Amino acid sequence: MNGHSLCADAVDLAELGIGSHPPQELSSLTAPPLTPEHPRIRSAAVDSDSQQAALAAGSVVDPEIPVLTVADLGVLRRVQVHRDGSVDVDITPTYSGCPAIAAMSADIRRALADAGHPAVTVSTVLSPAWTTDDMTDTAREMLQRFGIAPPGPAPQAGPVALGLAVRCPQCGSRNTRERSRFGSTSCKSMWTCEDCSEPFDHFKAL
Repeated sequence: MNGHSLCADAVDLAELGIGSHPPQELSSLTAPPLTPEHPRIRSAAVDSDSQQAALAAGSVVDPEIPVLTVADLGVLRRVQVHRDGSVDVDITPTYSGCPAIAAMSADIRRALADAGHPAVTVSTVLSPAWTTDDMTDTAREMLQRFGIAPPGPAPQAGPVALGLAVRCPQCGSRNTRERSRFGSTSCKSMWTCEDCSEPFDHFKAL
């Protein structure tokens, strides 16, 4: 196993049920619907008057991984509806220069316009920085079902905890090997399962 395999983001996710069943047919997968009680919706809404707007904004899906909502991904930070009906939205990119942020912003403006808020300002905020710990358990499960190995806990300061392997999202095997530090996007790496011979992306822990 190469050196990159021994990293903090390669952990046992069995407690979340990840890697314990095969992925569904991709064409049948959709992002789970959100409710106003979703923790990311409640934390983003500045007040009760902003909750429905937060729900509309948070239900927008990641253009690169369409089974994840921006709420479950953890990039929705703040939504405020003003007295004149205009809306301010803050989102945080998963990493600096993420190309998906422009598409997310446009989709959020469109979703809010459909919800009756044509005047929308979407701002990108960089602090606090996004980490993969901002993902919900639902996001991690949807990644696995979509054929992407989800991240483990974000690296912490101090000694680095070593993991043995990334679990294959196709068959659940740990007999896997990293082929490239970069996968289909910069936030993912490319791996191959030695048991089922399937390649897969692994969402890096950040």
